[in-house]
Amino acid sequence: MAIRRNFDNNLKELKDKLFDMADLAKVSLKESVVALKTQDIEKAEEIIKKDHIINQYDNEINNLAIILIAKESPVATDLRKIISALRICSEIERIGDMATNIAKSTLHIGNQKLIKPIEEIPRMLSIAEEMLEEALTAFYTEDASMAKKVADRDDEVDELYGQLVKELMTYIPNYPDEISQITQLAFTCRYIERVADHVTNICENVIFLVTGERFDLNN
Repeated sequence: MAIRRNFDNNLKELKDKLFDMADLAKVSLKESVVALKTQDIEKAEEIIKKDHIINQYDNEINNLAIILIAKESPVATDLRKIISALRICSEIERIGDMATNIAKSTLHIGNQKLIKPIEEIPRMLSIAEEMLEEALTAFYTEDASMAKKVADRDDEVDELYGQLVKELMTYIPNYPDEISQITQLAFTCRYIERVADHVTNICENVIFLVTGERFDLNN
């Protein structure tokens, strides 16, 4: 009984760290688009500097998982919980990377006059943020059905991504001197689209956690 209690406590610590890491990634993601929209160079630089904190969480979670597996020799469902947490941790780390990439695009654009107001990108991000929040809830509650519904929303982000990039390309003939800015805005759209893909991967791992089966939800 004491052994089981010790395992549960260690697993809780791992999951707590994972959710703290996710909170940091969510803030970085939101702030990166704010920095882009307002052309806040200082904010963008701060986001880039803080990326190492998310990476540090990634290392701590991986080390804790190794200790759990080595000391507790978990089997079946318990092992799936650890493996799922590790995989989700990796996806969150990559989401943090996307926030950093958006911040870097902001630095590339700098104080150039924007070819158009940044309006659609925040709307695209809003869907990805909702997906991330709901995917983490599905993980916490071990709700495979909820995870599947979240993954289905990836199509919404894909559609917006296609529309935005297509629109941005139409600006090139009229703004030949702003190709660099147009490219960075297109990159930003791509980074947010990738966030939704990483969230979909989180959903796949929730389903694996609950059912023990692997599903490809990116098709």
